Amino acid sequence: MNNTIAKRVADFLKQFPPFDLLSASALLDISKEVKIKYLEKGKTIYNQGEALHNHFYIINKGAISLIKKIDTSTAVIDRFDEGDVFGLRPLFAKETYTNTARTEEETILYAISISLFRPMAIANTQIGNYLIESFASNTENPFSKEHHKQFYSNSEIVSAEDDYLFELQPVKYIKKVVTVKPSAKIKRAATLMSEKNISSIVVENNGMPAGIITDKDLRTKVATGMHTIDDRVSSIMSAPVLCYPKNITIAQVQITMMKHRVGHICITEDGTPNTKIIGLVANHDMVVMKGSNPAVLMKAIKRAKSTKELKRIRGKIMILLDGYISQNIPLTHTSKIIFELNDATIKRIIERCIDKMETPPPVKFAWMSMGSQGRKEQLLHTDQDNAIVFETVDTQTIEVTRAYFLQLSKKINKRLSAIGFEFCDADIMAKNPSYCLSLDEWKQQFTSWTSNTGNDEILLSSIFFDFDISYGDAALTNALSEHTLKLVKNNNLFISKLAASALRSASPLGFFRQFLVESDGEYKDLFDLKKRALLPLIDAGRVLILNYQIKNINNTAERFEKLAELFPEDKDLYLSCSYAFKALLKFRTKHGLLNKDNGRFIKLAILTKEEKMKLKRCFKTIATLQELIKIKFNLGTLL
Repeated sequence: MNNTIAKRVADFLKQFPPFDLLSASALLDISKEVKIKYLEKGKTIYNQGEALHNHFYIINKGAISLIKKIDTSTAVIDRFDEGDVFGLRPLFAKETYTNTARTEEETILYAISISLFRPMAIANTQIGNYLIESFASNTENPFSKEHHKQFYSNSEIVSAEDDYLFELQPVKYIKKVVTVKPSAKIKRAATLMSEKNISSIVVENNGMPAGIITDKDLRTKVATGMHTIDDRVSSIMSAPVLCYPKNITIAQVQITMMKHRVGHICITEDGTPNTKIIGLVANHDMVVMKGSNPAVLMKAIKRAKSTKELKRIRGKIMILLDGYISQNIPLTHTSKIIFELNDATIKRIIERCIDKMETPPPVKFAWMSMGSQGRKEQLLHTDQDNAIVFETVDTQTIEVTRAYFLQLSKKINKRLSAIGFEFCDADIMAKNPSYCLSLDEWKQQFTSWTSNTGNDEILLSSIFFDFDISYGDAALTNALSEHTLKLVKNNNLFISKLAASALRSASPLGFFRQFLVESDGEYKDLFDLKKRALLPLIDAGRVLILNYQIKNINNTAERFEKLAELFPEDKDLYLSCSYAFKALLKFRTKHGLLNKDNGRFIKLAILTKEEKMKLKRCFKTIATLQELIKIKFNLGTLL
């Protein structure tokens, strides 16, 4: 190919990923070897079952359909247009093609030599990962790790430690933990602490943590005469011990210690007190970090004396979030940290509002956060969804009790709005008398929603079933959660209607792989990422988790990961759903930070080819999940 044509090819390729990641000289080298193919409409590039070519393809002009034959029927499984790469199987496998590629209109293709391109892709992991994702989009499991193994083979992929913020590193913990039995004498524990020169000792029972004793316990409980050195250690130990798995990050440790006012965290096999101890983390092991780290922000929240101060801290939390997104920190870590900071902010506002009331709360109560905060998915400034449940009282005092909590709720909702959590347009807030109820009233409300189920009841159920306690007595929310699970157990009609509502958002893509945008109104021609992409995953995860009576998991990604663990026959799909949800939430957060809004509505014109490709991968998983929901809940007659 002469240099003039090669330069024209290079000019085209550099507009699209992954070729935009190549140097000019490398791009020109590839362009010199490109084979240009002109094909009329209806022509086949390769057939299902055909031996693999020595090239993969990028479309210069035109459109391609991927067609799969199953038994006697055929189906179009994907479509490609200008700038899309396809035919990547030769990069990953020594097999035959698993589908047929055919032109939908007159098409010009550039055939890229695999032998020339593969070394460049292996050397540049960004290029390799893009090709893996493009290939995976057209497989049964678009997020399989096997594609990475097949592509990189024995090549070692090294992630630089500097790529991650320090506080997101897994914490280094003490592996040789000194322990005593609960029946041991305090003298024995103190002697061991002195001999080992340690400030704490774990009390264990059958290898599992039962409690912990620190220097402070010896000072305040023994040296003061409250206990003697011949008493059992169980009489002075602090219990239960906070436990986490070994991959807990430095930031999570710092936040947890400040939130719960503890100086030690136990590391166990599964992160609960029900498995064996494998390590211990002490507060003196933590490095004091700069003012923008989450531990310092947590301390500032706890000390805040005004709404104005909390609003300023909220601004710093957004800066922290922006940094995490920019540095490509895993969303699992990011979500946990931002949730804890949001939760602490809500808690601090409630504490201050209670102090401003003329009297303390008349009975026990709990503040419930719902929606994205209830699912631990709230990253950006979104509207409030909250409610109050208070202890059941007699009929003579219930309205007086409710009046107190309504007055308290108005103060809380107002201050949450002032720091950035806007009022809910549908008024689903604790200041609304409909959502400030006693435990018995909430039970009756949930019973009504699940037994007399119309569209409004389904909508309210989808909001209120994802609640999490932000402040107050957990016994109230636990009782309500248990009641909810009992209501939906074997309630096939309700579950079927909830499943049908999970399908109310059609596929995010229309004909010919085009994004379905809003047709009118304020957001005309914008893509609704929440309605068309996030909600289908959120709603499907909720109905599946309720159907299988799985307790205490509200987070959408974690729900799918638990389903993958319980149902290995659908493991790949459920893991794909978890991955897709985190990818979509990160995408929304990134664009929300960029545009200084909630990231819900996206301008398609600003998306890169790579971003569109990644979104379409997620949409493909949504379509597969919706098919599973239809079959699993036999929804043919309800849709």
